[in-house]
Amino acid sequence: MTTSGHDVNEQSSPFTELMAQVMATAERFGHRQHVHLTWLAVRRYGTEAAVDLVSDGIRRTARYAGAPQKYHATVSRAWVELVGHHATQPDTADFDTFADQHPALLDKKLLTRFYQPSTLAGARARTSWVEPDRTPFPWQHTDA
Repeated sequence: MTTSGHDVNEQSSPFTELMAQVMATAERFGHRQHVHLTWLAVRRYGTEAAVDLVSDGIRRTARYAGAPQKYHATVSRAWVELVGHHATQPDTADFDTFADQHPALLDKKLLTRFYQPSTLAGARARTSWVEPDRTPFPWQHTDA
């Protein structure tokens, strides 16, 4: 079955199902929708699986749109990890409540708290995971 607006060459996948759920109530796919999709993926599949699911889905979508350069490996994973860290609270049953409880996640510039802009602009960060270089994520521990 195909749904209007989806790639007819791509069979139904968890990513396309999550995307359809998010876009059912949205006019465009902006940052809030990206966080919503990530929240759904984390809640349904767990943070570790959501990293791959969301990253692969965004990479495929960017490639299909003719803009593969828009995919950024570090940014994609960092957002999933940030959302995943906050999405572990079982009392947050809907996304609007989650977003109200964690407004910082709706700030597109949140990653600059953890990364130097030059790091995120670098080729290595675009193609593979780079650890935060400004300050660690709140849940990270430094092993001696």
